[in-house]
Amino acid sequence: MGNLAHIEHYTYEDYKKWEGDWELINGIPYAMAPSPVKRHQNLSSAIVTQFYTQLENCKRCEVLIEEDYKISEDTILRPDISIVCNDLNPNFISKAPEVIVEIISPATAKRDEELKFSIYEFEKVKYYILVYPDELKAKVFKHTGEKYTKLGDFLTETISLETSCGNVELDFERAFKRYR
Repeated sequence: MGNLAHIEHYTYEDYKKWEGDWELINGIPYAMAPSPVKRHQNLSSAIVTQFYTQLENCKRCEVLIEEDYKISEDTILRPDISIVCNDLNPNFISKAPEVIVEIISPATAKRDEELKFSIYEFEKVKYYILVYPDELKAKVFKHTGEKYTKLGDFLTETISLETSCGNVELDFERAFKRYR
C-alpha cells in the first residue's frame, strides 16, 4: 500500500484556540494575509462609515468588521465587512449576512473570488461585493435565491442595497475619492 498523507480536519473548538488570524474552510485552516496595507484599511473605513451612518438607528442590523462568520463546525470565515440583521448570537455571526464586502489583496484574491464566493452563494448572502483597491473598482453580486447575478463593475456609481432596515446606499465615488 502506498504512503497516504493524512490531512487533519479541524473544528470550531480547535479554531478558537489558535494564535493569529485564520479562516477554516471544510476543516482546512487558511492563514489570513498579513496586516492589510493602509489603502485596504482606508477603503474599509470609508465603506463602514457609509453603512454605519445609514444604519445607526436600526436596532435589527449591525455593521461588523472582521467578525467570525460560523457557517458550520468546520467552516468559519472572517469577512472584511458585513451587514448582519436579526442575528441574536453575541459571539459570532451565526446566520447569513445580508451584505459582505471583501477588499481584495493579491494574497487572498483567489480565495475571495472563488472559494468564498461559492460558500457565500450557497449560504445565500444577499449581496457580495469584491473591492479591488489597485483598480479602484468593485464587482457587485446579488443573490437571486438560486445563485449570484453580477450587477456590474462600479467605479464612481452609487448602488442601493436592500436590507432588513431599508435600502442602504454605497457611493463608490466617495469610497474611492482619497485615491483618485
